[in-house]
Amino acid sequence: MDYIVVTFHQVALYQLAAFPFALMYSYLCSLGHLPITLRHVYLLVGGIILAFVSMGPFALLLLTPALGSILLFHIVSWKSVHRWAFTLQMSWQTGCHIWLLYREYYLQEAMTTRLSIMISSLMLLTQKVTSLALDIHERQMTIIILDGSLMKHFCPQVAHNILIILSYFMFFPALLGGPLCSFETFQQQICKSHMPNGLWSIWLVIKGCALAVFLRILHALVYENINLQCTLMDCEQLNCIYIMWITAFLFKLTYYSHWILDHTLFHVAGFVTDVYHSVGFYTDFSDADIWTLETTCKISVFARTWNKSTARWLKRLVFQHCKTRPLLMTFVFSAWWHGFYPGQVFGFLCWAAMVKADYRVHNYLDTCQKTWYIQSLCKAFTWVQTQLIIAFIMMAVEMRSFAIVWALCTSSNSLFPILYCVSAMFL
Repeated sequence: MDYIVVTFHQVALYQLAAFPFALMYSYLCSLGHLPITLRHVYLLVGGIILAFVSMGPFALLLLTPALGSILLFHIVSWKSVHRWAFTLQMSWQTGCHIWLLYREYYLQEAMTTRLSIMISSLMLLTQKVTSLALDIHERQMTIIILDGSLMKHFCPQVAHNILIILSYFMFFPALLGGPLCSFETFQQQICKSHMPNGLWSIWLVIKGCALAVFLRILHALVYENINLQCTLMDCEQLNCIYIMWITAFLFKLTYYSHWILDHTLFHVAGFVTDVYHSVGFYTDFSDADIWTLETTCKISVFARTWNKSTARWLKRLVFQHCKTRPLLMTFVFSAWWHGFYPGQVFGFLCWAAMVKADYRVHNYLDTCQKTWYIQSLCKAFTWVQTQLIIAFIMMAVEMRSFAIVWALCTSSNSLFPILYCVSAMFL
């Protein structure tokens, strides 16, 4: 748990350090002092500086695939660019994951904060690269020249393309976190003439930071006052359930505070998270929906709501393109994207099985004629079941080791996913 707590604490400090620059960007844009090109330059330079400050020399592992992807977009046909982008980006990210596993397990070197920030930002870059590649393949993006060599056709238009795409990959409000937005949305936000005024931006900073600080304080209070005299490795019976649930709750508080800071920084820089598209619908690409996550009685709803922009990206990239077992393939790819740790592989495969079982259980419950008090009991039971199964999955994914997986499977905590699977089989 120290790995997650320390990592997100450091990210929060870097995010807070970026707030004055986001406020300055918004203020200059609102006064009309930053033309479109300078806005791209401002966001790109800020992202590069933030990358080297937070990651040190490991920032080169982020810049290299970003530049390589831009080259790829200019030399590969739009018909196959999505396949090339996916293959090369995931190959680079997989190589970094393997290198980290080698350092941790073979060399016995602990994961440093800078390395963990780098791999997290690289995962976010993979989202942007593959999302933009799909836009190009589906002809939603036509600004890039795709019919020849970059050097042969180099011109001011190509240079402008390189600038705007690199700024999309590296812009500082979403470099270390933040919701994934499409390239089209990014361009709309950059080119809009009216930005939030100074007082509104300051209010957003105060509100977002206050909520994030409140969640961190709640995390500290819970962590300091709970009585965890044993761990999952040596707990017994009901105490194992308590340890699993309270530890997962601490993980969720960390994620919530992180997402709220990301959302606030995004807003302060003038990037609203509720965007109207030309085809006539709104898209909210913020990640934090705490109320739904804590009150839902469906695992499938939790899966779609947890880190919403990433869930939509997985749906577009994997689920909609898989002809056989799209649900399973989506969770398998998510495990690959996150890394190769035993807990992550086990956790995401378990999550896929639980979502499948959840559909069957709730389809059965929805067709049953029940009185209001029976319906209330069913909702209460499924809510408890959902929270405990999510805690089971989160413990496996976040703790990562095979020892934790074994401890979860051999403790009373395993009764909850087993009960759900058995129920789904008989229903």
